[in-house]
Amino acid sequence: MKIGILQTGHSPDDFRKELGDYGEMFTKLLDGHDFDFQIWSVVDGILPEGVSEADGWLITGSKHGAYEDHDWIPPLEDFIRETYADGRPMIGVCFGHQIIAQALGGKVEKFTGGWSIGRTEYDMDGDKLALNAWHQDQVVELPEGAKVVASSDFCPYAALAYDNRIWTVQPHPEFGHDFIDGLIKTRGKGVVPDHQLEQATAALGGPIDNQKIADQMAAFFKDNRKERA
Repeated sequence: MKIGILQTGHSPDDFRKELGDYGEMFTKLLDGHDFDFQIWSVVDGILPEGVSEADGWLITGSKHGAYEDHDWIPPLEDFIRETYADGRPMIGVCFGHQIIAQALGGKVEKFTGGWSIGRTEYDMDGDKLALNAWHQDQVVELPEGAKVVASSDFCPYAALAYDNRIWTVQPHPEFGHDFIDGLIKTRGKGVVPDHQLEQATAALGGPIDNQKIADQMAAFFKDNRKERA
């Protein structure tokens, strides 16, 4: 099964060589599930010619806001709507979670409550899971047909399901503690309040459920393909 990764941002220059760019992080996260991958750098204006170029799609995180004025965002939203109409499975993470909601009629904004960074616990279908977060933007109004499947006190729409066609999550199952540590020391300084950076630093090394989410993602892709066969 071929998974197309739509890369909507780049990891920081300081540690990209060591820890990888955003597209690579997902190929590593989903390794072992018998997928083939192709990465399109949408943030650099490179989009697939059509939804049929992959069996499933995944949209990465980004430092950009879904509501910002960038030339590549409207074509990406069109592609999201085409994929949803086609029925091919699509997964969105952080920015991907937000841009999918926006493309389908929801609303995303810079959250007045501030940032969520580092190890964070979520209620996902009755299970308590911990994942690394790094965001201020949030989905604040749901698109029609979106079902909430995970939440936290800070982020009520932390994961959404759109029938069996789209599944999205606000936190980052592709981020290990080493990557969060790098963000704290680079993009976080002077942007995220110091006390939150200190709390996130103290939580480094705590257990996270990245593999559990990776397995859920893989099952979502494969189950959808079986239903379409």
